[in-house]
Amino acid sequence: MGAFTYFISDLHLSAERQDITDCLMTFLREEAPKADALYVLGDLFEVWIGDDDINPFTQLIAQAFKQLSLTTPVYFIHGNRDFVLKEQYAASAGMTLLPEQTVINLYNTPTLLLHGDELCTHDVEYMRFRKKSRSWWWQKLMLSLPLSWRKRIAHKGRNVSAQNKQQLNMDIMDVTPTAVVELFQKYQVKRMIHGHTHRPDIHIHPVKINEPTSDKKTDATRIVLGDWYTQGSVLKVDAHKFDLQQRTFKKT
Repeated sequence: MGAFTYFISDLHLSAERQDITDCLMTFLREEAPKADALYVLGDLFEVWIGDDDINPFTQLIAQAFKQLSLTTPVYFIHGNRDFVLKEQYAASAGMTLLPEQTVINLYNTPTLLLHGDELCTHDVEYMRFRKKSRSWWWQKLMLSLPLSWRKRIAHKGRNVSAQNKQQLNMDIMDVTPTAVVELFQKYQVKRMIHGHTHRPDIHIHPVKINEPTSDKKTDATRIVLGDWYTQGSVLKVDAHKFDLQQRTFKKT
């Protein structure tokens, strides 16, 4: 057992992409048990319409994470596609749900974890939807609908989302630098890890940390996870370094 932690996000799991599922199963079985913990930073599924949508595929994923959780803690932060994943499914998968912005002590370095969609403030239409969809009343209303209705709504929503992506400027779908700096300063941390943009990279941001009366700035590190739809992105962090890796999988 090594002293390191894994982070993944944006797997977008679906029954139609067996290659991604196979890659995840191998990772959960052979690599993740060696870690101190595994953090899933949202969009584990391509779409999640409620914990009552129980089927062989979602059960398979839950069982794999549950098995891992017997030896390795598993933590989950909601993404923009699975924000109505609740305690029922999390318990079946052995996952601990975390607030959408969470600071952890990662080997003595305070580190902010989030999915990252709230940083894309230039996408005004999405930000309006995000605010509405995270409200308790909207979620209660949607989850009260019959499962068949929610499936149709989700299918329509995915089609609309795909069309909008083709029309949007790609820069709008990336983070807004000022939003990043504001979040660093809000939590007074020097490291941030998120996904969502599908643009794996490591960024340095000059920010004011613990210097309220000074203009002095410190370099803060933002690590962006990639997706698993094309990249198989995994972040490995220990007390001395972080390693942004890729897993390969064969399309079927």
